[in-house]
Amino acid sequence: MRLMNRHAMRLRLAGLGMLAALTATHAQAQDSVEAVPVVSLSDALQMARTVRPSMIQAMSTLKNAEAQRRAALGAYLPSLNASSSGGRSYQEFAGVDQTGKPRAPGTNKDYGFGLNASLDLFTGFRRRADDRAAGATTTAAEAGLTDEEFQTALAVTQQFFDALAAQQLVRVREASVRRAEEQLNLSVAKLRVGSATRSDSLRSIVNRGNALLALVSANSDVARTQSLLGRTLGLDARVGAQDDSTFYNFSLGLDTAALQQEARDRSPRVQAAEASTRAADAAVKAARAGYWPTLALSGSANWNSSTSSTDTATAPLLARRSLSLGLSWPIFNRFQREQTISNRVNSLDVAEANAADARREVQSSLTTQFDALQAARVRIEITTASVQAADEDLRVVNERYRVGAATILDILNSQEALAQAEVDALAARFDYLKAKAQIEALIGRRL
Repeated sequence: MRLMNRHAMRLRLAGLGMLAALTATHAQAQDSVEAVPVVSLSDALQMARTVRPSMIQAMSTLKNAEAQRRAALGAYLPSLNASSSGGRSYQEFAGVDQTGKPRAPGTNKDYGFGLNASLDLFTGFRRRADDRAAGATTTAAEAGLTDEEFQTALAVTQQFFDALAAQQLVRVREASVRRAEEQLNLSVAKLRVGSATRSDSLRSIVNRGNALLALVSANSDVARTQSLLGRTLGLDARVGAQDDSTFYNFSLGLDTAALQQEARDRSPRVQAAEASTRAADAAVKAARAGYWPTLALSGSANWNSSTSSTDTATAPLLARRSLSLGLSWPIFNRFQREQTISNRVNSLDVAEANAADARREVQSSLTTQFDALQAARVRIEITTASVQAADEDLRVVNERYRVGAATILDILNSQEALAQAEVDALAARFDYLKAKAQIEALIGRRL
């Protein structure tokens, strides 16, 4: 009996020595995790809208399109310019005046101001085509911004769920460590009374070490995913994901046919591609306006005055007014019009191909995500039942081991089965949530 007790003590000391470093590492990781601030999904989505570069780019594109639309409307208005000038000149004269004296140098003062305006009366339908092109570009930018909003929401949601899944995996690994520690204590106690072998305790030590290693890996994954979430939200620190019970509603019923039709009609990605096609078509029509003549009306009014130092009175302002009507018709400009039209027609072809591909991509992605959602739902049901069965199996095997009716291998197998079932259940839940987020981004609304 004393020999057994000495063996048990040696095993316990060996186990403590082997696992001290892992335990210290885990404790440090726990302290850092507890100090990390958490954010809800709704707050994360709001924060990302203001810092994500692609969102800022989409908003800038819309602002540029609106400025282009304003300039296109301004082409219907006359242009008005004002000018003014003033000068002073010094001049010496040769010869003599009427009295025979040398002519004195003179100073001249000149000043004037004027107004001129011009109005395009006919531009070969260019203004109307430019206005339509600018309107289509604005619509495309608005659709692109809407699409980017949903793409940003998808990226943030996926990163949020990655962080939340990593946090929950830590709890799963912690439960595995607790079970391994309980098993180690039980095997050492049985060794002391002579009802277990030294191999049982050694295997329990190895099992606890493996559980701690898995926990260390899970903590590292938490740090990685929380750092990525913080970056996505525009922060230089780790940010944790706040859990919410409303996430885990897995009884969502979907009419796949109706959702596919809805995606064809209102998918942000499809709408953005189709709006880009309309903008490219309007740009082609605007380029073809270069074959037409332009008719412009222009007028000006100028007032000038020039006074010499020899004048006894200030010279009056002299007015000059003009009004002209001009016609310009570019007959041949070295194929520059043709090149412009060719470039825009090619851009239209690309836009049409992109729009067709966007429609196919949305339908294909929807089909894939529907299948992924259904598969995740089935996996949730299976893994939930597996966790319950594995937990009950481990309880039974533990009781059998206490009375000597089971071996340490039976317990280790049951513990491994339970740990794997818990990990599989966790993965199934978050695969479901990610597939749902993908569908929402494709159709442009929340489910």
